[in-house]
Amino acid sequence: MARAAEVRTDGAQAPDRLLTVPNVLSIIRLAGVPLFLWLLLGPQADGWALLVLVASGVTDWLDGKLARWLNQTSRFGALLDPLADRLYTLAAVVGFVIRDIVPWWVAAVLIARDLLVMVCIARLRRAGFGPPEVTYIGKAATFVLMYAFPLLLLAQGGSTAATIARPFAYAFAIWGSALFLWSGLLYVVQTRSALRSAAL
Repeated sequence: MARAAEVRTDGAQAPDRLLTVPNVLSIIRLAGVPLFLWLLLGPQADGWALLVLVASGVTDWLDGKLARWLNQTSRFGALLDPLADRLYTLAAVVGFVIRDIVPWWVAAVLIARDLLVMVCIARLRRAGFGPPEVTYIGKAATFVLMYAFPLLLLAQGGSTAATIARPFAYAFAIWGSALFLWSGLLYVVQTRSALRSAAL
């Protein structure tokens, strides 16, 4: 079980650098979110939308590696990277519901999880804490969902590739969603633990 964030927000843990190579990659990822949604819902160009998702996954992996290799970690980057992940998740889930690729209740559950985490972060901030630690489960959930979304796109239609991709797409989507919800529960546990320790 993840430990609660016990460090107050008055400590600087990473320099607040804005213009770094990893941050530029994260900004490019963010710019791809509306492009992905337009490709998915406008011309329904699934091949191009798939390419944008794959590029997002590659740059997500690359910006973390470059931040460590180039020693360019920053507080701004620590906020920007998960923001891009959340926006891609939201865009993909909403777009897939509109396209009838996934049922509406899947989107409702995943969005409710993110809203719950936002409430936890707000409560912690009011108590003088930083956001909860990013857990391994949360990282794994994002990783699995970033595989599930392209596979779900590939699974559309009646081609041989779609038939092959379909079981993998559903397996990754179920697995990723379960991890995503589990990580949300861990955030709640972290928040309760931190607020209890502050009250002592």
